[in-house]
Amino acid sequence: MKKIAVITTGGDCPGLNAAIRAVVRTSIYHQVEVVGVIRGYEGLIDGNFMPLYSNSVSNILQRGGTILKTARSERFKTKEGRQNAAEHLRANGVEGIVLIGGDGSFRGINTFLAEHSFPVIGIPKTIDNDIFGTDYAIGYDTALNTVVQAVDKIRDTADSHDRLFFVEVMGRDAGMIAILSGIGSGAEAILIPETTTRVDQIVGILNRGWERKKTSMIVIVAEGDDSGGAYKIAEEVKSRFQQYDTRVSVLGHMQRGGSPTCFDRVLASRFGVAAVEELIKGANGVMVGLINNQITLTSFETVVSTQKQFPLDLMRVAEVLSL
Repeated sequence: MKKIAVITTGGDCPGLNAAIRAVVRTSIYHQVEVVGVIRGYEGLIDGNFMPLYSNSVSNILQRGGTILKTARSERFKTKEGRQNAAEHLRANGVEGIVLIGGDGSFRGINTFLAEHSFPVIGIPKTIDNDIFGTDYAIGYDTALNTVVQAVDKIRDTADSHDRLFFVEVMGRDAGMIAILSGIGSGAEAILIPETTTRVDQIVGILNRGWERKKTSMIVIVAEGDDSGGAYKIAEEVKSRFQQYDTRVSVLGHMQRGGSPTCFDRVLASRFGVAAVEELIKGANGVMVGLINNQITLTSFETVVSTQKQFPLDLMRVAEVLSL
């Protein structure tokens, strides 16, 4: 293999630049030319490529976001768009792709591979950490730390004013951020899409905290929880529990930004090296992952058709420690 392309697709997250750096420098180490695709699948369709060298990725390991930019592409969902992408890849002499993306990106490339014979290896990234085939995805650890740091600050003001805070975190379809950040920040209750939210149960937990003379309480709410979000559940609880001044804080997109943690930098580096070397060996249509601290390969077909098991045992941990 003489030339590969690296691309970041879907939503951004911390650690993307670390992965790009690893892909570029591993390619150069193996004397393979590498180009970057600008703005995800949109860049593939438009043929927006740029050559990358070792100094192109200097001093980006610690930076959030992606130097290649990213975008969601409706055009790549069309056969014509995918055909244009394939034509640009061949015209530029690209012989393989390292795709850094999430579940939606892998679904898109899986469709592309059914139509065009082209070597592709994926690197998982998502702050939700809900991709099957890996224990951890790039961006998750940093997002967790961002949430915990924010909740620690909210706890300070909550303690000062005897307040109850409902803190909404990202997690439209999965509660992975909510559950670990809730345990890590000592939340009294955690609401996630994987379980049914019962207002009377939340009120019971809060009353128990009030009786124990707690000076503040935190409820972590995943945005996809069946309660309808932090504002809605806060109003319902407030009508039945008025011992504290109740406030809501929505953390939003701050969870996607910031300098990646050491864990995410190392994870992204391991994935980048493995992706390039497996691509050179002839692997295709697979995603690199980390299971039990070992690099693994899982087909895109399996990744997009299998739901990752949620660690519901952690809800028991949170319940016991919320006393």
